[in-house]
Amino acid sequence: MTETGRFASALAVCCALFLAAAGCTNNPATGGSMFSLVSENEERAIGAEHHPELLNEYGLYQERPQVNAYVAMVSARILAASDISSQVLTVTVLDTDVVNAFALPGGYIYVTRGLLALANNEAELAGVIGHEIGHVAARHTAQRLTWARVAEIAVTVVDASMSHLEYGGLATDLSGLAAHAVIAGFSREQEIESDTLGVRYLARAGYDPYAMATFLRQLERHSDLLDALSPLDHDPSILTRWFATHPRTAERVVLAAQEARSTTDAPVLDREPYLRMIDGIAYGERADQGRILERRFVHPAWRFAFDVPAGLAMFRVNGQVRAYDDSGTLVTFNGVEDIHGGVTPHLYRWADELRVRVDGLETFEVAGFQAAGGRFRASPDGGDRLYRMVAIALNPGRVARFLFSMPAGEAGGLGDLAEQTLASFRRLSADEAEATGPLRVRVVEVAPGDTIDSLSRMMAFEDRRRERFMVLNGIEEETDLAPGMLVKVVRLE
Repeated sequence: MTETGRFASALAVCCALFLAAAGCTNNPATGGSMFSLVSENEERAIGAEHHPELLNEYGLYQERPQVNAYVAMVSARILAASDISSQVLTVTVLDTDVVNAFALPGGYIYVTRGLLALANNEAELAGVIGHEIGHVAARHTAQRLTWARVAEIAVTVVDASMSHLEYGGLATDLSGLAAHAVIAGFSREQEIESDTLGVRYLARAGYDPYAMATFLRQLERHSDLLDALSPLDHDPSILTRWFATHPRTAERVVLAAQEARSTTDAPVLDREPYLRMIDGIAYGERADQGRILERRFVHPAWRFAFDVPAGLAMFRVNGQVRAYDDSGTLVTFNGVEDIHGGVTPHLYRWADELRVRVDGLETFEVAGFQAAGGRFRASPDGGDRLYRMVAIALNPGRVARFLFSMPAGEAGGLGDLAEQTLASFRRLSADEAEATGPLRVRVVEVAPGDTIDSLSRMMAFEDRRRERFMVLNGIEEETDLAPGMLVKVVRLE
């Protein structure tokens, strides 16, 4: 037998031993048996461990307690119609514009205010929650964790028994696999199963089960709009939010609609109560995080703004503001609190965070603020790049940080990139800060003679107002409007 064959044989034997020893448990949602090395008590402990981390990263939406109470009420109604009606759920609204919903093991379910703003009726919200309850009921995370543990243990055994071969160290490579499995995306089959369960729970609770399909269509259109707003080729995971953790939904829409055909009559949508509930909900980025306006970033709370050069597209990624183009030019910005004082010491502390050595240290002023900068060279992901880092002391305790980067072959433009951006950095007056304040969803009644174009003019955006309005309201043509109906617009507070 070849060395490869011995490795595969050892791994297969190890997995078979675990399968035989662990036995199976009953799946509460499907009624079938499932292989699991994770108990329900352990699932609850895992969810409880990760819950504070998510709250720390995204924040709890607290400014409108009635929103949280409404989501809890809908969740309780769906839970009562589910296969785990006796289980305690912890349902949380996260304070982020990211359009998403997800579940942690042990009954921890999350929806974002960005998703609440996109939904158009209570049944759509219920469908989202039903889908996530489906993941909990089917114990999808337990299944994923089980196979991650089998892989870790099996590879450890193989490492020990075949350490003289080139496969040694696989256990080290797979370390943390189980931890990653807690929050990684579910498989395609698990997502489809949760769609089926969610539609079933919608029907049992008396909601219109077609709401699952209409919201999935809403998500598709939202994703397409985000794509259209970017002039660049990009990694879809940066923009599409929901689809970073859920498969593309065209097929899922069809499957959900097919399932819906066999369900209840006289279903509930509850459009008006839902829209009244979200009237005034925050829209877009949190006020304390600043706002992206095409190529401009404005921070009303910290009272500054800057522009990036033409050709760069700006997005918020992982808590940072990034602007980039297809040639590899990148501007990364974030603002931090630093009570230690002195912009030069801060620059050195920042370099330590990045684990780089700064050359060419210099001090200067940017819009009247003290600043310090330096350069370094690094090879992230194997690519040779040059960087310029600049820290600006806005006032005692607050620092604005820029990291400008280009491929080493394009380094001649690095100075121009930094200078153009820094030259645009400026203070905001009180009036300017107020004029770029928080955005909110406002619900208005369609009057006789109103059109998509007339209502779109109420949207507080400079571009694609018509498309934004139509996607936000799930409207696809003029005939979808009728006098007296409620629609959503986005306005400055």
